[in-house]
Amino acid sequence: MSEFPSNAQAPASGQKVITKTILAWASWDWGSAAINAVMTTFVFTVYLTSDLFGNTDSNSVVLGNALAIAGLAIALLAPVMGLRSDAGGRRRFWLGVNTVIVAVLTAACFFVFPEPRFLIFGVTLIALASIFSEFASVNYNAMLPQISTPATVGKVSGFGWGMGYLGGIVALAIVLFTLVTPLFPWAGASEENALNLRLVAVFSAVWFLGFGLPVLFAVPEIPGTPGGPRFTILQSYQELWRKVVAIARTDRHTLYFLLASAVFRDGLAAVFTFGGVIAAGTFGFPLTKVIIFAIVGNVVAAIGAMIGGWLDDKIGPKNVISGSLIGLIIAGMGVFFSQTGTGFWVFGLLLCLFVGPAQSSSRAFLARLAPAGEEGELFGLYATTGRAVSFLAPTLFAVAIALAAPHVEQAQRYGILGIIAVLFVGFLLLLPVRAPRLLGHTSQN
Repeated sequence: MSEFPSNAQAPASGQKVITKTILAWASWDWGSAAINAVMTTFVFTVYLTSDLFGNTDSNSVVLGNALAIAGLAIALLAPVMGLRSDAGGRRRFWLGVNTVIVAVLTAACFFVFPEPRFLIFGVTLIALASIFSEFASVNYNAMLPQISTPATVGKVSGFGWGMGYLGGIVALAIVLFTLVTPLFPWAGASEENALNLRLVAVFSAVWFLGFGLPVLFAVPEIPGTPGGPRFTILQSYQELWRKVVAIARTDRHTLYFLLASAVFRDGLAAVFTFGGVIAAGTFGFPLTKVIIFAIVGNVVAAIGAMIGGWLDDKIGPKNVISGSLIGLIIAGMGVFFSQTGTGFWVFGLLLCLFVGPAQSSSRAFLARLAPAGEEGELFGLYATTGRAVSFLAPTLFAVAIALAAPHVEQAQRYGILGIIAVLFVGFLLLLPVRAPRLLGHTSQN
């Protein structure tokens, strides 16, 4: 497989790895954190599932169903979107279009007033925003080989992930201390008609759009294939299947990696998804302490991602991912056996430290495998396989708790074992995968 464009060269001695182009690219990661951290994790979905919209349990079911439908749409459409943008030479164009759509949908959440009749409207906007955000991510991730070289792809990917974590911290802090729990009185912080929470949506949209625009001016559009085929939707699926079969015949390790990464990425996502739940339910953290832990955890994850990116280019992405998964399993067991809040802080932050490198090197791994001109297609498959098994960690988390509940008082902590099981299976699936060759290395195990 051709892994990088033919003009990709190793940086000369003393040449900067983080250039203005890479900063512009990573700015999109920084901006998108407002959607991930503020809208879908800590603030707006909490607003939607609150008693302002009726029964909280019923609201959670509605939100969960909407996001499940969104996940199905992503699984079905993401690889086709990547294929079509690659073939048409319109990767940057579609990144821009999807970014604007996400910003508009997010801003529209301002009109989700705190009344039960607005619930469906609100969850629909969030679900649609998650779909188009994933489409944008496919094209954004596919740009990684464009802006890096075989010698720097790990560092660049780690830098982007780190920027994403740090952007989430800053955006979350601004929202919390100006709108949710304001440090000073002002009109926008009014809780009347949930104005402060609705303004969170406007802030997130502006933040994402503002920081998401630089990449559109800094990274050039990929060339289309002169006289190349233009696919209908049906033909796109047929072409996609043909290429999957071809990959299976010529480079099965790419498919093996897609499967392994889908499993362990689901475990990585669960670390953040259920981290706050465990902190509050098992260790008794109040909301303010959970938020403080989330901010510190994101800082640690950002540091881990950047260190992992540097190691990626030295020892290879497979070694970084494997080491991170081992670290996550050990830290997860530490959380499970901890009996105090201090233990959760120590081992919880260790979890955050290893999550970043595993996420970053997973992206870099695939970027090293992607044939030139087919990056969008492969990252579309990456999104699809991830969505296809996204039920694993939540299901095992719930099953572990249900099995433990009749026998112990604090059953929730047993959910940690479900997450660890997913990470361990992902680690086992990764072991037989052949890693991509590093620049200057003749082999990579």
